[in-house]
Amino acid sequence: MAEPTILDVEVTDEAITAELSDGRRISVPLAWSWRLSDATVQQRSNFRLVGDGSGVHWLDIDEDISVHGMLHGSPARPPRQVA
Repeated sequence: MAEPTILDVEVTDEAITAELSDGRRISVPLAWSWRLSDATVQQRSNFRLVGDGSGVHWLDIDEDISVHGMLHGSPARPPRQVA
């Protein structure tokens, strides 16, 4: 069975919430995406659905989140700090 697709997404100061094609509304902590955590409200609102709704891409911060990652728990890893 294919996973549902994302119809819409909202980013608040606490969560990334997606409305799915199967009627579910799922959310993950904003901290799962360090790029979105550091982004402005304007940057968070500048997104497009990609892959026929299998994911979301935020243009200004080059961040991608998939429905698979949200459903199966795949937070983004922050970049390694160089000492």
